[in-house]
Amino acid sequence: MSLTVEIVTPDRRAFQGAADSVNLPTAMGSIGILPGHLPITAIIAAGEITVTVAGKVSRLAVDQGFVRVVSDKVSVVTEAAIDEAKIDLKAIEQAEERARKAVEAARTQKEIDPVEVAKIEQILRFAAVQRMVKGRSSSGLSE
Repeated sequence: MSLTVEIVTPDRRAFQGAADSVNLPTAMGSIGILPGHLPITAIIAAGEITVTVAGKVSRLAVDQGFVRVVSDKVSVVTEAAIDEAKIDLKAIEQAEERARKAVEAARTQKEIDPVEVAKIEQILRFAAVQRMVKGRSSSGLSE
């Protein structure tokens, strides 16, 4: 028996397939999902999702979102997700630099648009998560 896992963002499907287990960062802490898990709906925190298939661990950096587990189906909906192999540290640095410039520009305005602030926070949060996930994979840490 295995899990069916789907991780989707507003733009694309980041992962879809069978898995032996999934570990998720939730607002209440990390949870592990195995076949036969009780139904659950939870808030996903920005962090790392690990998907294990036949002993091989895949790592994804994810932003905030939701998870729903029903009948061995794990559905994650998140703002952003990327496989650790596709994380580009140079692109992260460029995104962080653009966010810093946007913060500086916002400070010169009398009124700061809360939507822009939320976008900048999301960029910086997801950049930090990607650095964490990439750092774990390059340091040889494993589950």
